[in-house]
Formats: sequence, C-alpha cells, structure tokens
Amino acid sequence: MQLTRFDRWLRKTFVYEMHLYSLRQPETVPRGIRVEALPETPGQNYRFKFIARSERAADELIRLFAEHGQLYATRVVDRKTWYARLLAPGRKSVTWWLVWLVLSIIGGALLLHVFHLIWDNPTVRKTLHEAWETLQG
Repeated sequence: MQLTRFDRWLRKTFVYEMHLYSLRQPETVPRGIRVEALPETPGQNYRFKFIARSERAADELIRLFAEHGQLYATRVVDRKTWYARLLAPGRKSVTWWLVWLVLSIIGGALLLHVFHLIWDNPTVRKTLHEAWETLQG
C-alpha cells in the first residue's frame, strides 16, 4: 500500500537514524551525535561510526566532513526500538491501517445499533418468537 505523507513523516522522525562512517573524528562533534569507535579489523574501511537521530545533526556533521575534506559514508537504518515495527510495519501504511480500523469500529457499532433497534421492536420480536415455535414444531 502506498505510504502517505504522514507515514513518511512518522518514519523520518521516529524510525530512521543515520549512521555515518569516517576514518577520523572531527575536532567538534555536533550535539545529538553518538560516536562509536569501530574495532580495527583487516578490511575495515572506517574507524568511527557516528549515529545521528535527527536530520539536522547529520547535516551538520556532513558539513564538517566536507569542510575538512574527510572521506565518509552514510547509511539510513531503522532504529532498534520497540515502537519502530509499529510505526513502520514493512511496506505497509500505518495511516491506512488506522483508517480501516476506525471504519470497522464505526461499521460494527452501526450494525449493533441496527440490531438493537430491530430487537426492541415488539412486532419483530413476536414474529421471530412465532417462527421459532413453528420450527420447533
């Protein structure tokens, strides 16, 4: 199902985080960036991993890398939180899931109300009782 603008905003704000990889750490790291030193293993291209949860902090760090001519790589990944699967269930839209849930609840309430109106009618109740007696024989 196609994602709505609200779905994309939810994912961008609460689900996605940007991982930036670099060979060296800049002199200053912007607020909101978590720094992790990567283990030195053969074939490892980068030594530091910077985790940015906000787009503004990631853009500031990228600007710092560009100013100092540093080589860097970026990846956008899903956060490892309990609510990420609820806000971004695969390729499905949370908005449409909520719309269908609300419509189903409204439809169920309307059916229950109509059934209640029919059952409160004494003529219908008498007819159903007579039909039941006829069936039981």
